[in-house]
Amino acid sequence: MQSTIRNLARLATLGVVVAGTIVSAEAADLPVYRKAPPVEAVNPWMIRLRALGVLPDASGSSVNVAGVPSLSSPNSGLSISDQVVPELDISYFFTNNIAAELILGVTRHSITGTGSLASLPIGKTTLLPPTLTLQYHFDNFGAFKPYVGAGVNYTVFFNNSAANVPAAIAGPRAIVATTTGLHVSNQWGAAVQFGFDYMLDRHWGLNVDVKKLWLRPDYTATVSGLPVSGTAHIDPWLVGGGVTYKF
Repeated sequence: MQSTIRNLARLATLGVVVAGTIVSAEAADLPVYRKAPPVEAVNPWMIRLRALGVLPDASGSSVNVAGVPSLSSPNSGLSISDQVVPELDISYFFTNNIAAELILGVTRHSITGTGSLASLPIGKTTLLPPTLTLQYHFDNFGAFKPYVGAGVNYTVFFNNSAANVPAAIAGPRAIVATTTGLHVSNQWGAAVQFGFDYMLDRHWGLNVDVKKLWLRPDYTATVSGLPVSGTAHIDPWLVGGGVTYKF
């Protein structure tokens, strides 16, 4: 009887050992599930600080000097000075590829006459040209991230100041003219752009950006008591370079 009990005990022990071995082997074959690391949320905001060259193309501007055809278009035109200013832009990414960009900057330009009005200083005006574009960003080139965009611009002209300086105007009969009462109207315009960011790390990068604006405001002034009016074809190129920060 005792021998039988001892044999049953040995069988039970052996069964426990075999069962443990099988369970351990099956457990070793099962995939190990580990908790995935948390995914950091992507911040959609980006800012850039650029040095911006504003390069107007005033060819095609019209000039109408009341009662003096020889001083009017096509004999006369306008020239608008180039300018370099700091500029800030703010971008919001709706997806990895689609973003909206708003640029903010202020420029001040000198306006002079050309043709029959050559050497006539007309005055200066300050431009606030916020421009909103919708962009497509290409993200399959690694750190190099080119983009294209199109949008609208609304330019506010303020702090207009006529030159109010006598200047000799050449012509059939040389005269001395003075410009007063300069006014430039606010204006909507279209915009297109292309550029790229080159990301140095997750947050910082370098940016090059080129925009073309179609901007043609109406203006009025008085030249030696004669009303002058027309349309200024400013149509500037905006060429910028600077730094990018992606939040």
